[in-house]
Parts: sequence; structure tokens; C-alpha cells
Amino acid sequence: MTNPSARRTVLVTGAAALLAGCSKYGDEGGDGTPESSSAGSSKTGDAPGGEELAGTGDIPVGGGKIFKEQKIVVTQPEKGDFKAFSAVCTHAGCTVASVSDGTINCPCHGSKFRIEDASVADGPAPRPLPAEKITVSGNSIRRG
Repeated sequence: MTNPSARRTVLVTGAAALLAGCSKYGDEGGDGTPESSSAGSSKTGDAPGGEELAGTGDIPVGGGKIFKEQKIVVTQPEKGDFKAFSAVCTHAGCTVASVSDGTINCPCHGSKFRIEDASVADGPAPRPLPAEKITVSGNSIRRG
């Protein structure tokens, strides 16, 4: 019969080996800890920011556009003023579905968020949509 404490030691040691194997050689920061990955961003060349979401002309003034795959909504409350927020409603986690009449609208329970700052215009959402970081360079809007 296997000694239970010996088996536990093997399992703990195996888990530690798996965790250690998750970082690659050369990924350590100056203190020996793994650096955070840039997974999800697709930087190209010298373009500032990450993945390109849209051109500035794709976002209507006084409105916005939802990027469902990235779960981001980009708005342009005033000409040349671009904002980005999470597209996940703070009420029940649904993805917002439209931007109209100055609000970002959730189809699940009717929550509405203002395009200027994503504050709640109409509940039941308890909190504003969290801000997302974007970079606008020339006619390009990029994530991050």
C-alpha cells in the first residue's frame, strides 16, 4: 500500500513543477519574477497602442460603436473626443447592444449609460461601465 504522506508530497511537488513550467526562460523581470504578457494586443510596427479597433470616421459624433469581440464600446460625445468603456453591463454581465440618443444601451434589463462618461442614465445597473484605454493617432483608434 502507498504511504499517504509520500503521495501528498509527490502531488505537491508535481503542482509546483507545473506552476514553474508556465513561464519561459528569459521572461523574468529584474527581480526574477515572470513579467506580464502582452497577450491580446497585436502591436504592429511603430504604430502607437495595440490592436486597431476602428478609424476615427467609423465612430459617429454624439454616438458610438460596439466591438463585441473585444467587449469594448467607443464613443465620440463631441467631435474629436473619443472615449472607451467596457461593453459588459454592470448589472447582469450582458454585452451592451446599441448606442443611440446619447446612451449606451443594454438589451437585457434596459440599463442605459451616458456616452460622455458611462455613468448610469437609467438602471437597474448599479455602477458606470468601467473605462477602457484607447489611443487615437491620426485617423486610427487603437486599444491600449
